[in-house]
Amino acid sequence: MQNSPNITYVQEIQRKGIHLAMLLMPLIYVHVDQPTALIILGTILAISLAVNIAMYSSGPLADFVFRLFGPIMRPHELDNRRFVLNGASWVLISAFMCVLVFPKVITVVAFTDLILADIAAALIGRRFGRTPFLGKSLEGTVAFWITAQVVLAVVGWIIHAPWQFYLVGGIAGILGGFAESLSTRMRIDDNFAIPFSIGFSLWALLYLLDASVRERILSAFM
Repeated sequence: MQNSPNITYVQEIQRKGIHLAMLLMPLIYVHVDQPTALIILGTILAISLAVNIAMYSSGPLADFVFRLFGPIMRPHELDNRRFVLNGASWVLISAFMCVLVFPKVITVVAFTDLILADIAAALIGRRFGRTPFLGKSLEGTVAFWITAQVVLAVVGWIIHAPWQFYLVGGIAGILGGFAESLSTRMRIDDNFAIPFSIGFSLWALLYLLDASVRERILSAFM
């Protein structure tokens, strides 16, 4: 299976529906500068972490959150005997770090892949996953790869990217699919593994291109 079978498929869809709302992050980042994005994300992240910490130390708050979101939370997120970051906090940490580290166009590609390609991998893997692949299923990983290429095509079309963008971005998307599949086995949260594997590989591959092409790509959305 692509994801934990401890929640039902309907609950998985509901969980990924919340995950889909995170698509607002790259959409907003396209229209604001880096300092503004960091302030926005930093504020939301601080609130999320404060709730996480408060849940660990406050039984009533934990009970309230579990009643509200418990049906779509993973088993480890329901265990308030130890401090555990929930999925939302990991997504926000990844978003903040991506904005801090990567050029804007790379952040947009990597983080949109985290949202859309991960959703595709989870839903296809849960429903159709039959073939084990690394830590998850081949069917889910293929869904990730296809969705990552669609994201790349849309971003490339918006920025009028040269053909080299599709080549290096396609390779980065494939590497991101491997990272997503290996994340469970390597005990790395996929909300962190996906955008950083794609972001760093795309950035590195861009430096194999002619400098003028690279600068044209990296200046997108600036």
